[in-house]
Amino acid sequence: MDATTPSEQTEKRARAGRSARREQRSHGPQGLGRPYIVRNIPTYDILSEEGLIRIEETADRILAEIGIEFRDDPVALDHWKRAGAKIDGVLVKFEPGMLREILKTAPASFTQHARNPAKSVEIGGKSVVFSPAYGSPFVMDLDKGRRYGTIEDFRNFVKLAQSSPWLHHSGGTICEPVDVPVNKRHLDMVYAHIRYSDRAFMGSVTAESRAEDTIDMARIVFGEEFVDANCVILGNVNVNSPLVWDGTMTTSLRAYARANQAAVVVPFILGGAMGPVTNAGAIAQSLAETMAGCALTQLERPGAPVIFGNFLSSMSLRSGSPTFGTPEPAVGSMVIGQLARRLGLPLRCSGNFTTSKLPDAQAMNEGTVSMLAAVHCGANFILHSAGFLDGLLSMSYEKFMMDTDFCGALHTYLDGVVIDDNQLALDAFREVGPGNHFFGCGHTMANYQSAFWDSELADNEPFEKWEAAGSVDAATRANRRWKKVLAEYHAPHLDPGIDEALKDFMARKKASMEDAWY
Repeated sequence: MDATTPSEQTEKRARAGRSARREQRSHGPQGLGRPYIVRNIPTYDILSEEGLIRIEETADRILAEIGIEFRDDPVALDHWKRAGAKIDGVLVKFEPGMLREILKTAPASFTQHARNPAKSVEIGGKSVVFSPAYGSPFVMDLDKGRRYGTIEDFRNFVKLAQSSPWLHHSGGTICEPVDVPVNKRHLDMVYAHIRYSDRAFMGSVTAESRAEDTIDMARIVFGEEFVDANCVILGNVNVNSPLVWDGTMTTSLRAYARANQAAVVVPFILGGAMGPVTNAGAIAQSLAETMAGCALTQLERPGAPVIFGNFLSSMSLRSGSPTFGTPEPAVGSMVIGQLARRLGLPLRCSGNFTTSKLPDAQAMNEGTVSMLAAVHCGANFILHSAGFLDGLLSMSYEKFMMDTDFCGALHTYLDGVVIDDNQLALDAFREVGPGNHFFGCGHTMANYQSAFWDSELADNEPFEKWEAAGSVDAATRANRRWKKVLAEYHAPHLDPGIDEALKDFMARKKASMEDAWY
C-alpha cells in the first residue's frame, strides 16, 4: 500500500511526467537523434582584414626568419627537404606562402565514422562536435576528493559521455589510468572507448607504436579497407611550444596521416612562458606552429584529414601558475577561428577551461567564458567540453555533469531563431487577444514539450520549496546525477567476434613487452 499523501502522489506523478517528457526530448531533434550540431548562428569575426594580414605576415616571418625545430624525426626533415624548406640540422625555415600551398590538399571537412553509423560526426563547415576533457592525471568527486585516475574512472567517464544526449564524441584520454602500465594503458583506453561507447573516439599519441596499435584496433572494428578510405580515429598532437616539434608527436602525427586518420594539431601556449604575453604575438606563434604540423600531415599523405587546433592560455605573472578561462585567450580564439577559415581547415578551439579546484561558481564562470568563445569562434571540434577542473590536472565527476548540462543549453543556443508560421505564433495572438495570458492556449499546448530547453540539474522551484527539500546546491545535485547515470548505464551492442579479436590483440601486445611505469 502506498503510504504517501495525495499531494505527494501528485508531485511524484508530475516529476515522472517531466522525466518522461525530458527523455522523449533527449531522443528528439535536440538530443541523441542529432549526432552533432549544425550551427544556425554566425561566427563572431572580430578582427579586420588589415589585422588578419598583419598576423599572417608575422607568422610568415617567424617561419622564415626564426624557423621551427623538428627533433628526433629524420623522416620529417626529409619531407621538408623534398618540399623545398631550408634545413640546418633540426631547424627548418619556410618561405612565405610555402605552408599554405602544401595545405591546399587538406580537406575542408570530413566525416569521422563511429561504429554506430547513426553517431558518425561531420567535422568542418557549420558542424559543432562536443567531446569530453582530455589528459588529466587526477580525478575528483565530492565523496572521495582528489586522487589519481584509474582504469575504472576512465571507463566511468566513457559511460557518462555515452549516456549524455548533449555530447557527440567519446573523447580520448579522459583521465590517465595510472594503475595500468604506461606502455600498455593505451590498449585498455582504446578498448574502453570501443566497448562502452558506440560513438567516435580518439586514439593514443604517446608513441608511434601506440598510435599504430590504435589504428590496428580500429581496423579490427571497421575493416582494413574501410579504415584506409575513411577517418575513424582522431589523434591529439601537441607542439612543444615555443617553436619545437618533437619526434614523439611528429611520428604519431605521421602514423595517423599515413593511415588516412586525422591529427588534431594543437600548440599549447601559456602566455609569458611558452609564448609572448601579448595576445597578437601568441596568435601569430600559434598560427606558425599549427600550419607547420598540419602541412606535415599532407607531406606524409596528401588529402589526409587534419584539424587546425589551438590552445591559448594565460598565466599569473605574480606566481607563474597557469590560468584558464580568462578573457584574453577567449578573445584570441575568435581570431584563431578567422585564421583557420582563411586556410580552409576544420577548427578545434577553446573548451570548458577553469583553474578552479572545485565545481563552484569560479569553475562555471571561467568555463562559460571559454566555452562561449569556442562556440562563437566557429570551432568544429570542441575538446574539453566537459569535466575540466584544476587547470586540467583533474577530471571532476560533478563538473562533468554540470558541463554536459551546459552543452545541452548550447544546442538550443546554436540553433538560433527559427522563422516559420508556427514560431511567429499569429494564431496564438488571435486566440488570446489583448490583456490575456498564453499559458493554456492551443499554441502553447502544441509546443510546450519542445519550446524551451529543460535542464537536468537546474533547480527552478520557488525558494521555499527548494529550502524544504534540503537546500541542495548544484554540485550536490550533479553528484547524485552521475551516480544515477552510471547505475542505469547499459553498454551498446558490440559484435562478440570483434570483441574477442580485440581482446586477443591486446593480450598478444601486452605479452610481448614487460611493464613500464614511466
